[in-house]
Amino acid sequence: MNLLQRLEFWGDRHHPKWADIFRFVLGIFLCYKGIEFLENMSAMIGRMGTFLPNSYFSLSLLGHYIVFAHLIGGLMLAVGLLTRAACIMQIPILIGAIFFVNQAMFRPFQEMAVTLVCLAGLIYFLIAGNGPWSVDKYFDEKREGRS
Repeated sequence: MNLLQRLEFWGDRHHPKWADIFRFVLGIFLCYKGIEFLENMSAMIGRMGTFLPNSYFSLSLLGHYIVFAHLIGGLMLAVGLLTRAACIMQIPILIGAIFFVNQAMFRPFQEMAVTLVCLAGLIYFLIAGNGPWSVDKYFDEKREGRS
């Protein structure tokens, strides 16, 4: 059994139900941040332009990736569908937010705390997985019942 299989096995056995509520809230919050980012994309791209002196095309592409990852990944996280893949999509964005975006805010510590809590939650769900209240668990039970 390799390391990933052992982590998945551990996550399936040690996942409290309250963590599913936190996963749902975290997913909805990330969807909200994706919508907020979409509404303020030009300001955020302008802010990222001061840190990353690339072309406007690459910054626009990065902005669209952030919106896509927050919206789709947040929905996937909220319902428990491919939770680990959703976490992998989100983690680089939050690491970038810690280093780039939060340094330029007027209230850096308030935003930094929210970013760190989200990042810690994503790392937890990357390791622990879905939990009992998820779409993946429903499909697994349905597949086992059919076999």
